Amino acid sequence: MTAPARPSETLRTALGTLLDGLPPKQAAQAVDRLIANYRGTTPTDAPILRDRADVAAYAAYRMPATFEAVHAALEAFAEAAPDWTPTSHTDVGGGTGAATWAVTATWPGDRAVTVLDWSDPALALGREIATANPALRDAHWQRTRIGKDLTLPATDLVTVSYVLNELTPADRAALVDTAAASAQTVVIVEAGTPAGYARVIEARDRLIAAGFRVAAPCPHSAACPIVPGEDWCHFSARVSRSSLHRQVKGGSLPYEDEKFSYVAATRLPATPASARVIRRPQIRKGQVLLDLCEPDEHLTRRTVTKRHGDLYKAARDAAWGDPWPPSDRP
Repeated sequence: MTAPARPSETLRTALGTLLDGLPPKQAAQAVDRLIANYRGTTPTDAPILRDRADVAAYAAYRMPATFEAVHAALEAFAEAAPDWTPTSHTDVGGGTGAATWAVTATWPGDRAVTVLDWSDPALALGREIATANPALRDAHWQRTRIGKDLTLPATDLVTVSYVLNELTPADRAALVDTAAASAQTVVIVEAGTPAGYARVIEARDRLIAAGFRVAAPCPHSAACPIVPGEDWCHFSARVSRSSLHRQVKGGSLPYEDEKFSYVAATRLPATPASARVIRRPQIRKGQVLLDLCEPDEHLTRRTVTKRHGDLYKAARDAAWGDPWPPSDRP
């Protein structure tokens, strides 16, 4: 019997059909314009994705990266709370639903799923793509303005990915507070830039004030030890490049690395990592240098050498974003 395709593979196949009939130049121009809008100042009273051409181009270009970043954040949370599986999920500002695909990849099976967004074309295309994923075929796609007047039903999990950058400070605060009031677990993902990290830290502080505990990436729920303006906490997810990626960005590599910042906070029992690798490990002759965020609210560089035996082997295999030391959970 052939094993079922992984959600990432199914998503990529579904996205591959989106641009049929859309000239490559038009798709590339749409992506360029949309990227410029997302990086600029976005009015909160108008969707960026205006029509199907916009949505198809942007989904084909961005959904794989969003999927990989959110999936990495969810996997880190799942390791901290291995006995929990959400039975309901609300994706706020979910657009075409990349985060819903990431949830099904992390916790296979059916659950009640609601995607909220203010762009009708994005919701329509997300619904269309979701027919390829059995776990999403009954998802509810609802047009809603994301802002201070948003209301959410009680739910196990709320995801908010690449949304806070589109909102005013007041709407950002209101959204995080609303998510905290309705969910057991909130996972927020933003671009891995200093500004994205600042938005995540702002949300992290509000979630902690609402009674949540940080499950990932931080090994504690105290203040972040990174000094604002000197550095920022972010991670990286490997994304296979589509033909559209190559058209828009050029380059010959078959992949790119999506940089992202995130926080996963919960009211559930959870055991955060003992420490977290916050930079790419440096492998040198006979030693590995690990930059770690520690539970005592400090950043530390540890040197692991051959004399550490199995720990040295684990350090050579460690990746940016991994817990340290490696978990012994199955």
